[in-house]
Amino acid sequence: MIFALTGSALADKHSHGKHDGDDDDDQGKHYYSEHDRDEMRGWYYEHGDRLPPGLAKRDQLPPGLEKQLRVRGTLPPGLRGMMVPCPQDLEQRLPPAPEGYQHFVIGGHVALVNPSTYLVLDIFHFER
Repeated sequence: MIFALTGSALADKHSHGKHDGDDDDDQGKHYYSEHDRDEMRGWYYEHGDRLPPGLAKRDQLPPGLEKQLRVRGTLPPGLRGMMVPCPQDLEQRLPPAPEGYQHFVIGGHVALVNPSTYLVLDIFHFER
């Protein structure tokens, strides 16, 4: 029983962006796996005293802009100007972005965004 759960967990760890065939309700589906999210949390806590632009406490979004940052949404112009490339050492901990997408930092979050269409595939919100 434990082996079956472990095998399933390992399979899920690397199934970025894969769906179970049920396209009717994709709420809760994310590109970043729980492992990826753990990696981002670890990086954040390791760098907490020297966070780069976009991730420092002063860079957090005001509530009105925060509401506009949505998975499967399009970034409004006010947030587009806040996109900062993901720090290289954090980028190395993340899975490769799908074709046409890049990892960006936006107001204290890591977001997977298509820089041509501004479509947001996934967002990781750092705890405050």
